[in-house]
Amino acid sequence: MKIKKVAAAVGLTFMLSAASHANVLPQSQTDNNWYTNAQTTLATKNTQAQSAQSAQVTKAKNVILFVGDGMGISTLTAARILKGQRAGNPGEEGYLSFEEFPYSAQVKTYNVDAQTPDSAGTMTAMISGVKTDVGVIGVDEDIERGVCSTVSGNELLTATELAEIKGLATGVISTARITHATPAATYAKSADRNWEDISDMPEGSEACEDIASQLVNFEKNLEARFLGTDVDGLDFVMGGGRRHFLPKDAAANSSDATSAVEGDRTDERNLVTEWQTQYPNATYVMDQAGFDAIADDATKVFGLFNESHMQYEADRANDVAGEPSLSEMTTKAIDVLGKNDNGFFLTVESGRIDHAHHAGNAYNALNDTIEFANAVQAAIDNTNPEETLILVTADHSHVFTIAGYPKRGNPILGQVVAVGQTAPSLAADDMPYTTVGYANGLGFRDLGDETNADATYLSGPVAGRVELNGVDTTTPGFHQETTVPLGSETHAGEDISLHAKGPGAQLAQGVIEQNVVFHLINQALELTQQ
Repeated sequence: MKIKKVAAAVGLTFMLSAASHANVLPQSQTDNNWYTNAQTTLATKNTQAQSAQSAQVTKAKNVILFVGDGMGISTLTAARILKGQRAGNPGEEGYLSFEEFPYSAQVKTYNVDAQTPDSAGTMTAMISGVKTDVGVIGVDEDIERGVCSTVSGNELLTATELAEIKGLATGVISTARITHATPAATYAKSADRNWEDISDMPEGSEACEDIASQLVNFEKNLEARFLGTDVDGLDFVMGGGRRHFLPKDAAANSSDATSAVEGDRTDERNLVTEWQTQYPNATYVMDQAGFDAIADDATKVFGLFNESHMQYEADRANDVAGEPSLSEMTTKAIDVLGKNDNGFFLTVESGRIDHAHHAGNAYNALNDTIEFANAVQAAIDNTNPEETLILVTADHSHVFTIAGYPKRGNPILGQVVAVGQTAPSLAADDMPYTTVGYANGLGFRDLGDETNADATYLSGPVAGRVELNGVDTTTPGFHQETTVPLGSETHAGEDISLHAKGPGAQLAQGVIEQNVVFHLINQALELTQQ
């Protein structure tokens, strides 16, 4: 009896304490915008959680996987600030489209054999559910990189292939070469990510098929692998990398070719014409005009917009024949794939975020990230949230940093100006420094209004500090200083983020291995369910 009385007394004390503290906060605190905005955010999340808990919806008709290649956390932070500053705001308070998704997770990116990963291994993990080694595509870790004979028996089945078998429409988009590591992992099996066409393959690898050929033969290869299976092949493919599909013959050049001989293939095959022969009622496009002319009733489309990678978003206006934006390609893909009543699975990669970072050019990396967020918004606007799961993630990060002590609203691409100051802060060497920078790479370049980040490769590394007094570091052509001189900036090994919205999104929580992404897709679409 005494214990019960003590317990009751403790409970009463707690209630009185809670009540007394309810009014302890000063009105200046509770009326503060930061305070009220946080309350609103929490209320929204509570509503979302209750709705998800009551519905427990995990199955989706459609899944779109967005991959920002090289889009680490620091890239997201800097891109959101730049986006906000372009709108006339301080910048820090904003969000990229997918950062407002209700669910997120932290993703470990290491490869089986590497602490800091590459895109071949990371994308293979996301698209197949199995982690693998650096530099190999669509095969497990028992592969030996560059050895063709080790491919057989180690092939993995991807979400794209499973979706095909299930009768869903399938597609892959990239601003990189469509044969590059990340998009290639959706459809190819290769002992080396660099085997983009037959000219890239060493002697002794004749038993293996190059990546471009595997794309064109996707339907045939899948049906041969699973006898009795009837699929119709990839329904929507867009990206760069035309050279890997054309013979090494000037006669096969596209109208916008920038090289004397555009094609690289040494087997005399023209894979574009092979694809057109295989799908006579489909649409092939290679420029903006062709893209704009895609018929409303199109159900199969193949687009190759550049000899190599597509342009950086900031440089897109300089393309010889014009290229669609990532947002435009995403919108068109949803329109085409959405005609399949069974649903669809689409992978969208912004490949040039990664390339800009490798070039040490924050401007283009952040600008392409903003366009990537626009593409995600396009997907949100053109799909039904009750039937479409949207996953947004990266394959890895970069050694890209945000440092110093700049004041709120200081230009993210600018020099550090401290709180209460108007002039740039000086380092111990009496020189100003930028907020964003790189731990390694080619280092400083002042190329002014140059919008092609790859122009940096025309000269060697510039290590260490450079006098930035009088230099406009916010221009497209400015390349940040670096600590360690290398021929190209490198990936980083820390975790990246996963953002999720739609049926099954509530399962994206906590810290997960990168291969779990496949299993989220698999569960949502029931790809392996008999």
